[in-house]
Amino acid sequence: MRIAFFSTKPYDRIWFEPMGKDYGFDIHFIELPFNEDTVYLAQGHDAVCLFVNDYANAAMIEQLHQMGIRAILLRSAGFNHVDIQAADGKIPVLRVPSYSPEAVAEYAMAMILTVNRYTHKAYNRTRDFNMNINGFMGTDLHHKVAGVIGTGKIGQAMIRIFKGFQMQILAYDPYPNPNLDVKYVEIEELMQKSDFISLHCPLTEQTKNIINKETISMMKDGVFLVNTSRGGLINTEDLIEALLAKKFGGVGLDVYEEEEGLFYEDRSGDIMQDENLARLTTFPNVLITSHMGFFTVEAMQAIATETLENAYAVEHGLELKNIVKP
Repeated sequence: MRIAFFSTKPYDRIWFEPMGKDYGFDIHFIELPFNEDTVYLAQGHDAVCLFVNDYANAAMIEQLHQMGIRAILLRSAGFNHVDIQAADGKIPVLRVPSYSPEAVAEYAMAMILTVNRYTHKAYNRTRDFNMNINGFMGTDLHHKVAGVIGTGKIGQAMIRIFKGFQMQILAYDPYPNPNLDVKYVEIEELMQKSDFISLHCPLTEQTKNIINKETISMMKDGVFLVNTSRGGLINTEDLIEALLAKKFGGVGLDVYEEEEGLFYEDRSGDIMQDENLARLTTFPNVLITSHMGFFTVEAMQAIATETLENAYAVEHGLELKNIVKP
């Protein structure tokens, strides 16, 4: 099987290159993202492998179908960047449903602790031998209320971490897990009662901009919000408006609504054209990182293994256990 592997970074090769050879695959690593301008590069391959900021719309899927592409391999759990309806019956779309839920949940907690206790700012201050702690007062997590939106594998890992801090936990999910020892509530109650809110749901038509002017107005003053899932869960302009009104104690964003073309790239020499992202970086209580919550040794190895297992199943006509259906 010949696989066109898009949005390649050096760390992708560490696992995919040797493992691909073990599977007998011919992987072509392409640094360019997968989009309407680069879809032609898939010609002559059996499958394409996409990352979170690549996309495949209906027209592109039809092009892939005409090329004879047998599979769209996603090296991610999310699949909102592919038109699943258009692909149905033409090309199977296979994802990595679980690589390391703990990696993302642990990172979400790291963001909460950082933005709450100002460790990133304290580090910069003490490097200049400024030992003044003024302005760095945080709040205890112990016995506070944590709201978890989305109780899949990552959400469940987050709940376990919150329990370790002896926090009271409220959860919201349209499909509650009856085997999970947690209190499910409606989204309104979670917004109203939570001191810390962590987002762990996929981006769908139902969850797009679930954090907006209306839901923000329900939240407590001084609430902390962390998003390590998908940027589109938050309406950025409404978030900025609330930050200006000093609604939040702190915000941690590992994802951003318009991150395509920005995250995973070095733009340090460019003038930032995205006014909302530039504005977010000016708030002292906002921490932004570049979609790296998943980035651990264990997670990367698991992503490579599961992605190549998906390709192997396609090549040998096996059950496609990770196929995404409309």
